[in-house]
Amino acid sequence: MNTSDRDMSLQVPNRSKGRYSSLCSDDELLDDEDNTLWQDDGINSLQGSFYLPDTGRLASATKEDSSQLTAVIKMGWLDKNPPQGALYYQRRWVKLDADYLRYFDNDKEVYSKGLISTAFITNVVSVGELKFEVVTDNRTFIFRAETEAERKEWVTALQDCTGGRHRRSIMSPGSPLTPEYQGYLELRGLRSKLYTVVASDKVFLYKAIEDYRIGVGITSIEMNVGNVKDTDRRSFDLTTPYRIFSFIAESEQLKEQWVDAMRNAIGEALSNSEVANRIWAEPSNSLCADCGAPKPEWAAINLCVVVCKRCAGEHRGLGPSISKVRSLKMDRKVWTEELVQVFLLLGNERVNSFWAANVPPSEALTPSSCSEDRRRFIANKYRQGKYRKYHPLYGNQKELNNALCINVQSSDVLETLSLIFCGADVNCSTGMASCPSPLSLANTHSQPLQAELLSHNLNTELPRSEGVEDMEAVHYSATPCVSHNGFLFKTASMARAITERKAREEFSRRWCTLNDGTFSYYESDRNSNPNGALKASEIVCLAVDTSEKHGYDHTFELYSESERLYLFGTDDPDSHKEWVKSIAKSFIPASAEPLLRLGFERIGRLKCKDGLNLQTSKVGWFALVGSTLHAYLENSQGEEIHLRKLNELSIQQDNEVLVLVERGRTLYIEGERKLDFAGWSAAIQTAAGSGGDTLSQQQLTETDIPVIVHSCIGYITQCGLTSEGIYRKSGVNSRVAALCDRFRRDARSLRLKEGEQQVDDVSNTLKRFFRELEEGLFTSENGSTWLSTAAIQDENVKISQYKVLLNRLPRVNKATLQALINHLYCVQRFSELNQMNLHNLAIVFGPTLFQTDGKDYTAGRAIEDLIQHYTLIFEVDEQQLKKQLEEITVIIQVREKLNTKFPSTEPGGHFICTVYLEEKMDTTEQHVKIPGSMTAAELTCEVLDRRNIPVKDKEYWSCWEVSDKEEMERPLHYQERVLPILHSFGTDSHLLIKKHLAMEAVIVYLANKVDPSKHGMMKFREERSILGLGLTTGSFHDRYFILNSTSLRMYKEVRSNRPERDWPVKNLRIYMGIKKKLRPPTCWGLTVVYESKKQEKPERQQWYLCCDTHTEMREWYATFLSIQNDGNVWPQDGLQQTRSARVLPDTRHGNVSLIPLRGSENEMRNSVAAFSQDALALFRDVR
Repeated sequence: MNTSDRDMSLQVPNRSKGRYSSLCSDDELLDDEDNTLWQDDGINSLQGSFYLPDTGRLASATKEDSSQLTAVIKMGWLDKNPPQGALYYQRRWVKLDADYLRYFDNDKEVYSKGLISTAFITNVVSVGELKFEVVTDNRTFIFRAETEAERKEWVTALQDCTGGRHRRSIMSPGSPLTPEYQGYLELRGLRSKLYTVVASDKVFLYKAIEDYRIGVGITSIEMNVGNVKDTDRRSFDLTTPYRIFSFIAESEQLKEQWVDAMRNAIGEALSNSEVANRIWAEPSNSLCADCGAPKPEWAAINLCVVVCKRCAGEHRGLGPSISKVRSLKMDRKVWTEELVQVFLLLGNERVNSFWAANVPPSEALTPSSCSEDRRRFIANKYRQGKYRKYHPLYGNQKELNNALCINVQSSDVLETLSLIFCGADVNCSTGMASCPSPLSLANTHSQPLQAELLSHNLNTELPRSEGVEDMEAVHYSATPCVSHNGFLFKTASMARAITERKAREEFSRRWCTLNDGTFSYYESDRNSNPNGALKASEIVCLAVDTSEKHGYDHTFELYSESERLYLFGTDDPDSHKEWVKSIAKSFIPASAEPLLRLGFERIGRLKCKDGLNLQTSKVGWFALVGSTLHAYLENSQGEEIHLRKLNELSIQQDNEVLVLVERGRTLYIEGERKLDFAGWSAAIQTAAGSGGDTLSQQQLTETDIPVIVHSCIGYITQCGLTSEGIYRKSGVNSRVAALCDRFRRDARSLRLKEGEQQVDDVSNTLKRFFRELEEGLFTSENGSTWLSTAAIQDENVKISQYKVLLNRLPRVNKATLQALINHLYCVQRFSELNQMNLHNLAIVFGPTLFQTDGKDYTAGRAIEDLIQHYTLIFEVDEQQLKKQLEEITVIIQVREKLNTKFPSTEPGGHFICTVYLEEKMDTTEQHVKIPGSMTAAELTCEVLDRRNIPVKDKEYWSCWEVSDKEEMERPLHYQERVLPILHSFGTDSHLLIKKHLAMEAVIVYLANKVDPSKHGMMKFREERSILGLGLTTGSFHDRYFILNSTSLRMYKEVRSNRPERDWPVKNLRIYMGIKKKLRPPTCWGLTVVYESKKQEKPERQQWYLCCDTHTEMREWYATFLSIQNDGNVWPQDGLQQTRSARVLPDTRHGNVSLIPLRGSENEMRNSVAAFSQDALALFRDVR
């Protein structure tokens, strides 16, 4: 320690050689490692610090003791200047709570070096550079923050904490520090005495009584972790888990009084903490009902809210006729068992569903809110009742009183609270001589909690709202109270899912009751104490098992919030049905009540996200009925999700999110609890699979076609249309059987791939599916009518009759028949290649579809009619059909020309591209079918439609090509075909739909631009030495560029006459961005890719341009865009017009897209890379 330090510090005599750590007052100085410098001389000149030996610290102390948890408003590191005005600052860990500003040596210390009572702070003001002053009547404390933002936060927090308080000039008996015992004690090792105050369950240390009076102390000691022990005549030790305080009293008599006072404080702390800990056992009670501060130690016992100390002060200001404030720790007598149970039953969360049902976010309190805001909010909430949830009977005094008399006879305490504070008279007459008041009614009907609430509100002044119109008078009916009882058989509760059959011997007979929202089970119907109980609010899921799944014929499972599973069973189906109905009714809210009318297999609560709002989870109530998931989400109407028609069903993020993708919407169901989520996931996946052998029980596409049919038709369209004898040749029976089995298990997950599956195996799989189909494609009821129609001679009459029969078919049968006949029509159109003409197909499919023995040609004649008159019977748009045949022709030409094998197909033969919305994340990806003619604008609209995003005026949504490896991106022109773009994709590229923020500036620039060309200086760098310019490849060089309607020319300098290089502008692709590893001289760069169109010698070059400003880069890019697209950079009527004019595929005849390709993103890109530019030229000619 240096000399200046010794002049300011109180030293401990040099008796111990262990290192000393400090516990100092407000004007301490820096500590020193060197104990040898501490001397006994000069002690009288030392001002203000004292040190405790480390030998007094308990090595086993655990800092996370609950006693040390206080409602900290702000904490962090600050530099503190000693009051003596020294030039140096000391690093201090500072904490601010409602009562004190404390500072510590470091963030590990439990006991502060100094504390300042917030009640005595008169001003907080910023001074100098990063400094601020905390001013009291007698002292000014200077702190320094690291940043201006941090200083502002500290000043604001301190001002909010101290603003609006009535400042005290002296500690008064009414203050939080009302002393039980006080006086001077000597701390062993120090020659000066400390003024010590025992107040309630704490001990405070001050340098002197004057400091006590002005609220500036050293530290405080929580006595709930303390222990007092006699050591000798005048000495005693106060031991805590963190430090031992050895005190010396002035006499033996005073020592006894000090010991008694501190032991009483310990007793006070322990006894008081018991009530607080019990109240806090209800989780919502551990946060203030008004501002959310942690560990609130006060309560308004008539309002049933637990509040923090600062809010309690404002409650007192309302007066005892409105809010009866009591301490959880000090007012022991008031906390009867019944009152504690009321607070545990209600809890701040439930009570606030009444008191704070309509709080505007702008008026809500936070733990750091100032006193003025608290006073206004609490008066509005309790004096005015401004935010409360009005009872339906509000304004009808007679009905309110009647309702109160009815409700106090039940256990619904929250309803009683609502009635009282909406105007019911607690002292009203019941009209019964034996029970003249609601209080006597509650006592008579053995409702002690109701009686406790009523007794605290006999003289309460009710809220007086202004401007509330009288509500329509309604008659009160008691809240539906579900009650049921009877014997059930129960197994032991489990913490994991049931994976095996439970035998009858594993069940025990129990008497079960459901009453007042609690499901209880007893050893027998004679027992009064239950073996266990479940509150309805704790039940999160009810699952109804299939018959005879376990030893008892009818069983059901209950899942609790605490991750426990309860299995109950019975042999009586009526009893089982009644229990399921009653339990479901007890925990399903009124907003989801329609779910109760369903014959559900599973019902309960789950968290989910949908749409673009993926940051906030919603609470949803779900019921699974067959293959339909019924849902009621927060603030929305009920909806149905047809699980067999989902586009995708998967589990992501380590089995914690179930993703359901349907057309135009993705729903993410979250695994809030593992046990019931696992049950939901398994049940939903099972329901989404094929459920039987009829058409309607299959997994379906959006157009109601079985996925197996859709997949097989798509595969054959791609790979088998040129296969000679398709559908006549047999496949390998074992492979066909295996393929049928895989489709039956989960058709959605099976992707047919050339090389893995053979054409004849797939064609036979399709035929076997129809032959084994229960009820048949034409239905057993109408099959004979279809066959008799085939015998009609008049073609017009026959076609009309076929139309009538077609419309009689069930929806799925009709859609399937359309898709199949469309496919067979296309097959016979290419009969010169596959040798399967109309007659041959009819011979094969007649007996198959009508499930006949094939001995006569009647069934074949019917199929032949359907194929021959396909366009008339199914009313097909011939232009669409023509386009479909042209696309199939292109597929055949590409396969013949390149002999390319496509790695995968999507059901129906569509090209699948993974597209992301706004950013590349798993939750934003979309799998989009890409026909060969699809433009960037159509793809953009497709993705926005799926996510239900409206396109507003002046919003320029675009499709972007993004390369992560090259760190570049470009917006595709709205008329640009998407499919050719994928040819240049690598595995590090992707498509992204996002807004083009600069498009409006581009349009304005081009509108005001007279000369379509542009010239100027830019910095240039080549990718490698392929340009023959003699430049080093490692740096950028200034070059002069001229861009006109035909070419981009590069000159060495402005005065050069001959260009160094000339590129055709139509062959350039311009990207925004440059790889950082190239060290571009500015951040405004363009990456230019040149691709030659020469078939004999294709050439690809890549180079980089840097501009001096962002505006300059945007102008160059806009000029490129305008020249390459003949001035048409954005649709004249905007994207919205493109969106509304977009023609959706006609699903009436199973439209087949251009390139049938599906797989993972990498598979898709690798397969696209297999195309040469010649093949892509074919695609560009398709209209």
